[in-house]
Amino acid sequence: MKIVRLLFLALATLFVQLAIAKPTTPLVYEVNLNDRADDQFKVMLHVKGLTAKNDVYQFATTAPGTYQVMDIGRYVRSFKAFDAKGRELKTRQISTNQWKFDKPKKVRIIQYSIAETWDTPVNEHKPYNMCGTSIEKDHVLINGQGVFGFPSGMQAAPIEVKLTYPAEWIVGTALETNGKGYFKAATYDQIVDSPILLGRLTKASTTVAGAQIDVYTYSKTDRIKSDQLLNNMQSMLNAAGQFLKQLPVKRYTFLYHFEDQSWGAWEHSYSSEYVMKEGEFTKKLADNVTSIAAHEFFHVVTPLNIHSELIQQFNFVTPTPSEHLWLYEGVTEWASDAMQLRGQIMDLPAYLDELSQKIAYDKSLDTTYSLSKLGLTCYTDEGQRQYGNIYARGALVAGLLDIRLLELSNGKRGLREVVNELATTYGPNKAFPEKEFFSIFVNKTYPEIADFFNRYIKATEPLPFREYYGKLGIIYTPVAPLGQKTVSPGLKVRTTDGKLRLSELGESARKAGLEENDEWIAYNQQPLTGANAPDVFKKILQLKPGEFYDMTIRRNGQETTVKMGVIEIDDTRKYQFQPDPQATLQQRQLREVWQQNL
Repeated sequence: MKIVRLLFLALATLFVQLAIAKPTTPLVYEVNLNDRADDQFKVMLHVKGLTAKNDVYQFATTAPGTYQVMDIGRYVRSFKAFDAKGRELKTRQISTNQWKFDKPKKVRIIQYSIAETWDTPVNEHKPYNMCGTSIEKDHVLINGQGVFGFPSGMQAAPIEVKLTYPAEWIVGTALETNGKGYFKAATYDQIVDSPILLGRLTKASTTVAGAQIDVYTYSKTDRIKSDQLLNNMQSMLNAAGQFLKQLPVKRYTFLYHFEDQSWGAWEHSYSSEYVMKEGEFTKKLADNVTSIAAHEFFHVVTPLNIHSELIQQFNFVTPTPSEHLWLYEGVTEWASDAMQLRGQIMDLPAYLDELSQKIAYDKSLDTTYSLSKLGLTCYTDEGQRQYGNIYARGALVAGLLDIRLLELSNGKRGLREVVNELATTYGPNKAFPEKEFFSIFVNKTYPEIADFFNRYIKATEPLPFREYYGKLGIIYTPVAPLGQKTVSPGLKVRTTDGKLRLSELGESARKAGLEENDEWIAYNQQPLTGANAPDVFKKILQLKPGEFYDMTIRRNGQETTVKMGVIEIDDTRKYQFQPDPQATLQQRQLREVWQQNL
């Protein structure tokens, strides 16, 4: 009887394994990029063997690393399904991002057109341009979730993509091709994780710490070339290799898009993609590109090698936030500066100035909004208003954590060393439990770190810059008077959903009738945008006390113009760090350790 029971259990286990086994039949997509006239991707998907479990075609609600709602189904312009004989089958849209097949078993071809996100207006939640799609005469940008979907239950199915495009175009992507020349991905997650830039591109390559590095660049006026960018990044890449001991990838691809505006970058496991404003190739432009690339490149550690189970099993249907956004973005931003300091690309004054700028940004937002809360609300409108602080407060807290770890280990082990250990413990295919990571980190380090997490990540106690940097013999001064006067606009401006909103209004602004959250739409009757705002602010700060300008604001749909002027205030320097010339030997020794890879 026992043998029969064991046989039954074995058969039952085999049945369950077969039931949940990864699909082996590939989803084969064809995308015709020779037809680019109407800014729509024409997609044909070949399928077979669909069942009732695969009766819904899913477009992405969001994507890893975006931390925003995208609702890609809004961009679908036509959607049809056909059987083996080319006869159209009934489909119907059942939600923003889902189309249902009436007879899934008969479906052989799914055909749809989907508009690019860059030039397609939507009422809310417009995808960031570096995470979107674009079709132009001389190039195309594909971020996988903006073009491809998948039948329900087939997120883990292998994927092949046939792209048809002009013969003279160059293709940049981390994806490899099969014998048919189709780009291949192991799963839907990988196709989303692998952007494709193709068109009139330049290419440059190098090898760093055993990894092949490729740079592909689209430059609208051909002023920026891949070899120029790579030459300037070489020192940063070498510093990254030293910081990480060895690169955890064998191949990495940088994709650069230079055109009319700067949006930023989007990290991926084996590539990163950048949307930046075209300009003359200067040292300033190159250094800015390298600084951003340093952040994105470090994502090969977090979240590629250190990530929560929520990212390992990404939910493209329902946005599911992770509390550990501080780790993925905050620690990464800290590391991007730390590895440049330790690689002698950035000197100590420049590093300390970066800290000052991050503190100023943190102070401009809600300092009672914890990093844990930001991670858990990042997909909401409320969280998006605070989202930029993950790169400021998140990096500042990571820097403090590094100092605390060095102190507790007597200078033998900082955040870099712990991160590298975690990357070895976990890796691309092994996730940590979402709710246990704080405990895992504490068990790997010191009991005192639990108190650090409770105070500065889970809660919002004032960050102890004076105390912690004092351990390194570095003096922190929150406010230092300069003994002179300067002008101030008497208010601040923040960007929310692409709109310029007034905040921190002074007495003069309130007397003029302005209110918090008013939308600033024009300066001296000229429309105000995110692009021209920096120049407008410079003009305002060139005014003298008593001089005025017209500010047009929108409130509750009504436009009002008021007279505004600058005010005179005591000039101060805020959030300053400087080495203490009277630092003790112990402080100087810890500072030396802090500035190097252990």
